Amino acid sequence: MDIKRYEFNPIITCRDAEPSNKNFEVIGVFNPGAAEYEGETVLAVRVAERFKDSGDGHIKIPVVDGESGLLKALDIDKGDMTYDFSDSRVIRKRESSHDFAYLTSMSHIRLARSKDGVNFKIEDRPFIFPKNKYESFGVEDPRITKIEDSYYITCSAVSQYGIVTALSVTTDFRSYKRLGNIFGTENKDVVIFPEKINGRYFALNRPVSKSTGDPVIWISESEDLIHWGNHQVLAGTRKNFWDSKKIGAGIPPIKTGSGWLELYHGVDDQEHYSMGALLLDSSCPSKIIARSEKPILKPQENYETEGFFSNVVFPCGAVEKQNQLYIYYGISDNSIGLATAKVEDILNTLV
Repeated sequence: MDIKRYEFNPIITCRDAEPSNKNFEVIGVFNPGAAEYEGETVLAVRVAERFKDSGDGHIKIPVVDGESGLLKALDIDKGDMTYDFSDSRVIRKRESSHDFAYLTSMSHIRLARSKDGVNFKIEDRPFIFPKNKYESFGVEDPRITKIEDSYYITCSAVSQYGIVTALSVTTDFRSYKRLGNIFGTENKDVVIFPEKINGRYFALNRPVSKSTGDPVIWISESEDLIHWGNHQVLAGTRKNFWDSKKIGAGIPPIKTGSGWLELYHGVDDQEHYSMGALLLDSSCPSKIIARSEKPILKPQENYETEGFFSNVVFPCGAVEKQNQLYIYYGISDNSIGLATAKVEDILNTLV
């Protein structure tokens, strides 16, 4: 199909973002939610920061205190054999059943604005910054859904309690209100449909079982956007396909004449993240009409195959402009790319 990467990708990198704290350095600007607001394209981007290396054999870990909401630094001696420092992203306790003890970086959500959907100016100050015990390790991977005059933002909130889905709402992209945690641990990749269907809201989500089963896409219902139920598996992984290991929702579903178009990410057995599509029934979104046999976009450019976490194309937001779908995607956990395509061209690839 005719999908085009922007010739000057990445469109946003670490160099475009100022640290939120003089003691921090920005190590990633990626996985953006997207919306149109007052003639501009607004991206809610994940900005990952960490303390600068002090050079004294210690590592400082950014953590938000769950009671006060204040940022603090935990100091860990790199020579402490209690911990495993082999992964630059996390610090693990050697004798623990938990996946990790601390993240070495902390993420927050920052806004970037553009008149043309291509050239963005990222704001210097955080929009959503961690402030409670469920966000003490950071807030990550936002998605934006417009419902009437409000913009609902889902984020992954990370803490010692696991990963939950937090919901916030804004009407002006200047202030926002936290609405609470809408999905418990371990649930990520939550996107909300932009309108009620048969009198109910719907959301795609990705709970991860600690016992059996692959990470797959579920669909859930709600009357008020806060309380969700009737959880059902929507789409699973497929052996020997590009989405054989795990899948997760990408952009909020787009209503078309053929049904709801959902761009999602799939991971293969080599840990390559690619983008494909689902077509869901207009009046019964738990029914799949068609699905991508092959990826619409897969990591192949140098900026996609190399990075903080290599071989990642991770769609989180899209807007329709001039009969084109502008798709914004995270690149290898460090920058943001843009690809464009016509909706009907995507639909024509599905079987």
